[in-house]
Amino acid sequence: MAAQMDQDGAQTVSITPLLNKMLKWSRHNDTYTSVATADEIAAAVSLIFTNQLDAVQCASLLTLLHATKRDWEPLVLARCSQRMREAAAQVDRQALRNIIRLRGRREGTYRGGFCDLVGTGGDGWSTFNVSTTASIVASSLLLLSKHGNRASSSTSGSADLLQAIGPRPPVIEAVTAQELPSVYGKSNYAFLFAPVFHPGMRHVAPIRKRLGFRTVFNLLGPLANPVEGSIEARIIGVPLSELGPIFAEALRLNGVRKGMVVCGEEQLDEISCAGKTDCWRLVERPNPAFRGPRDEEDEEFTTSDEEGEPRTLVDIENFNLQPSDFGLQAHSLSEVSPGKMPKDNAAKLMELLRNRLPKDDPVLDFVLLNTAALFVIAGVCDSDTSDMGYEDDRKVIQDTGPGGLRWKEGVRRARWAIESGQALASLESYIEATNAATRQ
Repeated sequence: MAAQMDQDGAQTVSITPLLNKMLKWSRHNDTYTSVATADEIAAAVSLIFTNQLDAVQCASLLTLLHATKRDWEPLVLARCSQRMREAAAQVDRQALRNIIRLRGRREGTYRGGFCDLVGTGGDGWSTFNVSTTASIVASSLLLLSKHGNRASSSTSGSADLLQAIGPRPPVIEAVTAQELPSVYGKSNYAFLFAPVFHPGMRHVAPIRKRLGFRTVFNLLGPLANPVEGSIEARIIGVPLSELGPIFAEALRLNGVRKGMVVCGEEQLDEISCAGKTDCWRLVERPNPAFRGPRDEEDEEFTTSDEEGEPRTLVDIENFNLQPSDFGLQAHSLSEVSPGKMPKDNAAKLMELLRNRLPKDDPVLDFVLLNTAALFVIAGVCDSDTSDMGYEDDRKVIQDTGPGGLRWKEGVRRARWAIESGQALASLESYIEATNAATRQ
């Protein structure tokens, strides 16, 4: 890569050699092949965040990634998302560890870490904002770092929904890398607004808009949570079933040990309330070849032998879920896909959090499904006891379903979060924290 000057006199870096490798003619196969490595592609993508790539070469790179489907390779996604996180506003990691120690509520196999529930978008269904709502409900028991943005292809994105809450919405722009620890000092919930944490993305925004097709950045968003190193569990929704194993492998390559990728059979980037959902779950297991200490109390537990076998391995399990596995009835997507504007969805959100929806309301069941799944994946449902607090009946549902997991127990806990008022209280504490940040 060589430095050059663009037409405005700004210094940029030429990636012409890489572009040629992205579409190289092979005489042997009489066809074009892409021979660029994932690290080379990621290095070029990183230039975008510092505005060191001119518009023509940026558009060429994004187009070639799309045309060759290199942006569907797990290693490319893993390396590019790593560069994107490195370019993001950096959060004090020690402060995050302190938050987990002070506010994290350990239960079952959940160790109190941050969690995320996010979809790539672009499924074309324009459903109710289920992942944002479910993340708020889940913050009654988990620390939530919801990473999101405004709508690009739907009528109401996660940021749009939050800003439409009345009478006093959260100030989403107030949650910066510097303010995030203080927000968590008052609330289990924080919304990490992508433009605030990824300012370098502004350089590519007009190019993406003019290209008119979904680029690699539509896939990188869910993989680029700014507090990645502190996230314990996550669920990511993808709009095409072919992307499920690709995302699961990208997560594994990024070191994720607890998570699940989902795709509704309607090609929905959520757990579907209408029918089956394909799931790819990342599961950490002991490595039988490991020869070091296995007890966390052992003083050598935290040391590592870079040439030795790792202590654990991460497997990817594939199974299907459907509403009946959660003890819920199915609802057609037309019942949760009104394509309404943010203010309408925000009104529905507040009705749900105030426990004013009928028990069989389709949107309520949709939210219960997705909240329950995050509780299950985080590990709180592994506990054989329950002490959530006010109005907890403490009757743990130990029935298991696909993957050997307690999906119905997840629903019991999600209902408690709503009916006890804890989910609403969590949202209110987040709103207060963000408004307080603006008064400082």
